[in-house]
Amino acid sequence: MILFRYGTETNDVIKKKIRVFAILAVVAFLCLWMRIWYLQILKWQYLTGLSENNRVRMVTLPASRGTIKDRNDKTLVSIRPAFNLYLTPEDARDLDSSLEKLSAKISFDREKLKKEIALSKSFKEVLIKGDISREEVAFVEENNMSLPGIHIKAEPLRNYVFNNLASHTLGYLGEISKASLKSHEDLKYRQGDFVGKNGLENIYESILRGEKGYKEVEVDVSGRELKALRKLPPESGNNLILTLDVRIQQELEKLMVGTVGQNMSGSVVVMKVQTGEIIAIASNPSFDPNKFAAGISPENWSALVTDEWHPLQNRSINGQYPPGSTYKIVTALAGLEEGVIKPDTSIFCPGHFQLGRGKYRCWKKSGHGSVNLHDALVQSCDVYFYTIGHRLGIDTLAKYAKRFGLGSSTHLGLSQEKKGLVPTTRWKLLNKKEPWQLGETISASIGQGFNLVTPIQQASLMAAVANGGILLKPYLVKRIEGPEGQTRKEFFPNIVGQLGVNPEHLEQVRKALRDVVNGTKGTGKKSRLKNIIVSGKTGTAQVVRMKSNEELEKGEAIPIRYRDHAWFVAFAPYEKPEIAVVVIIEHGGHGGTTAAPIAGKIFKKYFKLYPPGPSAQPL
Repeated sequence: MILFRYGTETNDVIKKKIRVFAILAVVAFLCLWMRIWYLQILKWQYLTGLSENNRVRMVTLPASRGTIKDRNDKTLVSIRPAFNLYLTPEDARDLDSSLEKLSAKISFDREKLKKEIALSKSFKEVLIKGDISREEVAFVEENNMSLPGIHIKAEPLRNYVFNNLASHTLGYLGEISKASLKSHEDLKYRQGDFVGKNGLENIYESILRGEKGYKEVEVDVSGRELKALRKLPPESGNNLILTLDVRIQQELEKLMVGTVGQNMSGSVVVMKVQTGEIIAIASNPSFDPNKFAAGISPENWSALVTDEWHPLQNRSINGQYPPGSTYKIVTALAGLEEGVIKPDTSIFCPGHFQLGRGKYRCWKKSGHGSVNLHDALVQSCDVYFYTIGHRLGIDTLAKYAKRFGLGSSTHLGLSQEKKGLVPTTRWKLLNKKEPWQLGETISASIGQGFNLVTPIQQASLMAAVANGGILLKPYLVKRIEGPEGQTRKEFFPNIVGQLGVNPEHLEQVRKALRDVVNGTKGTGKKSRLKNIIVSGKTGTAQVVRMKSNEELEKGEAIPIRYRDHAWFVAFAPYEKPEIAVVVIIEHGGHGGTTAAPIAGKIFKKYFKLYPPGPSAQPL
């Protein structure tokens, strides 16, 4: 009886277990069916997309950036082929191992790469290193099976043919920033793209960049291309034809190199006085934009930004300096126009100008004696111009300075151009919270005190003096050409103002500027040429006032950073002016000694290439 009950109970337990297993099996089947339904019905589009991405990729084809040429069709900036190393993270089975192996032969920033991987979209290439060497290319190709997801692409790279030449004007490229990515969404930029960061590369970015192309490719499990399926070719960017002449640019930059053991910093501007075309423009020291083309290293960037000579600064447009005695051109014309002097007005120079108890000294301690306007400009007599400034007052003097284009941008077409400074009574009250002092007018009349100008402003002013009083907008680009050489846009001279002075007064000043260079007592005689009459004005801009050099030991040389800036502004030929040349040498001392000889050599080079006369053609 007991055995029977036991057997019955055993059967019941078995039946219950079978039912439980059956239920579990049904539930499992239902779960599996639901999962299949979820994947096949609800997520099929998403999963199909992933599958296609594993098999078919959309590859970007970079556009060839437009070239930049000089006025004679000499290439300044071109494109050269470069081998760039990329990574597709999803194709790298063991990323750390691959990067470890890669770093044994190729140096790259692993931390930066990991950050870019984290920010990149699925199946998007991330640049490991640009413009790798042929030895590095060979290493990657030899080990391609053990470096899944890592591949090389031949792509166009920006090439600055003459390295440092005109670097501040041409500019450089740099990786697009996150902020710019948002602002340029319409131009289809993406992370890792290089864009113009400075100079013409930046200003004409939309003109030069071109349009990317795309192709669909079939890839294997490691992400390597098997075959192309569809292709949309890229469109090359447009080309810029500049007003620059590379031969003159080379000459002036050679003259600005300096000597062994001493850098020469400053700027030179060469401008056509009848059109406003910039023939050459240089800021020294310069830099090599090629270092930026494939992504500048942290070491190179740090060296540039910490350099005490500031090689990235474009002194031609944002260097602001006291004009020194070059400002006497403005003071002279203002005095003539306002009638406080006439060309024959004689003023005695005893070597100083007395104002109350103060004495304002002339550069010639013994004085110039009795001089008229012509002699005062030729010999750069400070006392004569102190007197004019005292008679005019600062606000009248400022009115003429502004009319001549000082205190405002020339709109050359490069970013960060400074306006300089033309002081007035109102300006000082607003900015210094102090009333104007009469003694400050005396200093301002010879281009000292608060006065500040840029080299490009000086070039524009000298062009106006040379051409009869027409103030022109300086410009750098002659035309924009399409990839096939077709003209897309041309640029022409643009009159922005008039000096508005009596032609006879202007001619009086022009004659004096002629004799500054060619007269027996002229301060600019070191710019003199045999067959070309050069007209100009020297200037010495005080950097810091050192009363009798009392801070120095007897016989000790003035430290370079305290030495005066040297100016020379000029035009030639006197009879039919063609170009204006402006030279400033920072801490160069006297303009007639340092700056004038450089200008003379530039004139000589220009007129060798472009002999004066209406029918002259470039050689």
